[in-house]
Amino acid sequence: MATFQFQDMLPLGHDDTPYRRLTGDHVSTFEAAGQTFLRVEPEALTLLTRQAMRDIAHLLRPGHLAQLRAIVDDPEASSNDKFVALELLKNANIAAGGVLPSCQDTGTAIVMAKKGQAVFTAGGGDEAAIARGIYDVYTTSNLRYSQLAPLDMYKEANTGSNLPAQIDIFATDGDAYKFLFMAKGGGSANKSLLFQETKALLNPASLMKFIEAKLRSLGTSACPPYHLAVVIGGTSAEHTLKVAKLASARYLDTLPTEGNALGRGFRDLALERDVLALAQRTGVGAQFGGKYFCHDVRVVRLPRHGASCPVAIAVSCSADRQALGKITREGIFLEQLETDPARYLPDVVDESLGGDVVRIDLRQPMSEIRATLSRHPIRTRLALSGPMVVARDIAHAKIKEGLDRGDGMPAYLKDYMVYYAGPAKTPAGYASGSFGPTTAGRMDAYVDQFQAAGGSLVMLAKGNRSAAVTEACHAHGGFYLGSIGGPAARLGKDCITKVEVLEYPELGMEAVWKIDVVDFPAFIVVDDKGNDFFAGITGGGDGKLKVVG
Repeated sequence: MATFQFQDMLPLGHDDTPYRRLTGDHVSTFEAAGQTFLRVEPEALTLLTRQAMRDIAHLLRPGHLAQLRAIVDDPEASSNDKFVALELLKNANIAAGGVLPSCQDTGTAIVMAKKGQAVFTAGGGDEAAIARGIYDVYTTSNLRYSQLAPLDMYKEANTGSNLPAQIDIFATDGDAYKFLFMAKGGGSANKSLLFQETKALLNPASLMKFIEAKLRSLGTSACPPYHLAVVIGGTSAEHTLKVAKLASARYLDTLPTEGNALGRGFRDLALERDVLALAQRTGVGAQFGGKYFCHDVRVVRLPRHGASCPVAIAVSCSADRQALGKITREGIFLEQLETDPARYLPDVVDESLGGDVVRIDLRQPMSEIRATLSRHPIRTRLALSGPMVVARDIAHAKIKEGLDRGDGMPAYLKDYMVYYAGPAKTPAGYASGSFGPTTAGRMDAYVDQFQAAGGSLVMLAKGNRSAAVTEACHAHGGFYLGSIGGPAARLGKDCITKVEVLEYPELGMEAVWKIDVVDFPAFIVVDDKGNDFFAGITGGGDGKLKVVG
């Protein structure tokens, strides 16, 4: 019979995170039963959460910014890679001002905490105090409310506060209270994927073939370059997914790099390098072709039941929003994020990045806009100026209901390009809040019907689309333009000059808007001839990039 030995499944190493001390208030110690306890007042939890969620809406980790700068400096990066990286650096610089958040989808608030058993809290519950901090920052800042409360199985209403949040608190040893704060937007959250596999996957050839197929299926709707996490194994499906999310936030970077007979999880550094090289070979790049589909990769191997082999994939997107926090006897501490991202900006101008830019005047009739687009191939970089309309999920559903009733296509979808987006709040004195694109694929089901009725003939959003959209554009003479996913603050500040509601004001950010733009960056992704940039990237048996079509 084996001797009992406890093994922590995720044994983390030394925490070398740079922290800043917020305050020493709301924290004290007391003695009981011969032991010193840490007393944490509810105000401490609220204060830490409020500051953390505010910081991650506007600031990024220095390491992430250094990776963006490295793309601009890399001679092997494509001009599109460099253009996207530079836009994201400009966006970070604007967001750091603390007015416009880095992304218009300010996300679901997620807090994971590890509460030492010698930590005492009271006064209404830890979850309530944490939730109050989230409420405070979302209701007093230029952040977006994205949480929908189900009124019944089919009807929903926005909660108007971005609550409820996901709050998970675990017991652990010690007298410290430690936290991971995250904001997860819909685009990257939707790319948390679970696959139930078998032992047959656990050999180098099968595993790499599997990972390559899943990588190519990720697409760009979650705003690459990605921090990619792959977790192989796990004691349950839900645990595998949780570990993937933590790994994508680099929370598990200090795991050991080899396993043991007791079943501890570990990072496989060699496989991380192989998967990163594979991501570079896909050719997807930083959204519109190139090398930088991923910044980096984390691969974690976990123990598993002999009859089960779950595999999870998760990404952290260009809005790489997380920060660590802790409460100790010394006070309340929060990870120090970069407050001066301008130091990562290179001394370059857009013209030095290469590639011609075609300027499109959106004040022209739709027929002339389409004729101009038709003269240029997919991948062409555009600068859009003039009016467009904005509509996303709920507005599309309402327009379809009208078409089904025989009401006809609204004139604004016939006369203007449609931008799939939903803005964050507009700050006082600004023309627009953060206003980046949402995932195009959610509107795919509407395209053929809308284009057949004369609407949505030029669409603008982020990410790849289904073959049905390519077919509809070929049949009806339409186009899908890709916008850069990520630089919502830059678009709101520099490119959008006017915002007004056209229809459905009761829907809040889901209303139909009309906006005016200047030099709004985009790329031709799907054209009227049946060409699709993303469909042109396929994997061969040798793992090399092949471009077809």
